[in-house]
Amino acid sequence: MSDAYIFDHVRTPRGRGKKDGALHQAAPIWLLRSLLRALQQRLQLDTALVDDVVLGCVTPVGEQGADIARTAVLDAEWAQTVAGVTQSRFCASGLESVNLAAAKVKSGWEDLVVAGGVESMSRWPMGSDGGAWVMDPRVNQKTGFVPQGIGADLIATLEGFGRDDVDAFALRSHQRATAARAGGYFARSLVPVQDIAGMTMLAEDESIRADATLEAMGRLQPSFAAIGQMGFDATALRRYTTVERIEHVHHAGNSSGIVDGAALMLVGNADGGRKAGLRPRARIRAAAVIGSEPTIMLTGPTPACQKLLAKAGMAASDIDLWEVNEAFAAVPMKTARDLGVDPERVNVNGGAIAMGHPLGATGCIILGTLLDELERRNLATGVATLCVGGGMGIGTLIERV
Repeated sequence: MSDAYIFDHVRTPRGRGKKDGALHQAAPIWLLRSLLRALQQRLQLDTALVDDVVLGCVTPVGEQGADIARTAVLDAEWAQTVAGVTQSRFCASGLESVNLAAAKVKSGWEDLVVAGGVESMSRWPMGSDGGAWVMDPRVNQKTGFVPQGIGADLIATLEGFGRDDVDAFALRSHQRATAARAGGYFARSLVPVQDIAGMTMLAEDESIRADATLEAMGRLQPSFAAIGQMGFDATALRRYTTVERIEHVHHAGNSSGIVDGAALMLVGNADGGRKAGLRPRARIRAAAVIGSEPTIMLTGPTPACQKLLAKAGMAASDIDLWEVNEAFAAVPMKTARDLGVDPERVNVNGGAIAMGHPLGATGCIILGTLLDELERRNLATGVATLCVGGGMGIGTLIERV
């Protein structure tokens, strides 16, 4: 089998996912068009060499529907021969796209594939596409569905993470992201979004709070206590009978932000890279997905990473840096504890609590951030992992070359 290499990656800044957010006026196709053109220009890429574009989108409806990957290829004026496919693995969709691209390349069936994702959450709110898991009462009851925030609070309760613990983690995310932005650590992959007249709409991630404090977070009310009282706490406690009650500790300040954004990564084999005149930056060593308990929903990163490391014949201690998506503070906190990973090696430049979680794009974003930081620190190996809606986990292991 061929090795699958990462040749380059680009992303937009993440704009607040509200009507007054900087990217609200940018349609999702415009975000993708901007990145496809930027990738082509910076690599002087003959797009006819690219076999496929694989994109993640969690809410593929309206402007984000109808296989936006292929539409974006055409809108960006890439070669007509470049195909496009859009898929959803919920929050893991961006990383799933990279893993699918790597599998295509390793099989030998394709030589160069662009992978990534897009989500315009200000224009198409999470849940706009419905689905039986949430909308069908029979399926809802059978699967023990509760909103993710209830699961996050249940994890914190089970793990003994108090309000002070999750707030301290969230503050560190903002502090690290602030320092990384000031140090220019994101600059290599960041592509400012411009409007059709060439005016810059957004050049940097919009939701980082350089002025974040524990005192300010302490004034925020828990976000999921009220819906828990509506019956979702009881549903969760029927599955977790050792817990007397759920301590609601997550709020807007220690949960991932709702944002707009997109990301792309060029993956290929050695032959594809040679034809395009490109040198690889990293090898995708292994990838894994796994299903986990669907009520608590957010515990998938640990078994996914254990499966991933076993595939690679490595231990957690062999990994230099980790990116664990900050869907809620308790998720990376638990994952690091489970795997015995030093928190100083996890999300070293902040994460989704500070910068937001554009659902379909996040996995690709954090893998790219991981690669940039491995290069900056001259380290070798890294793992990106996310919890996933419906009770799943995903992980990808990369090694610099």
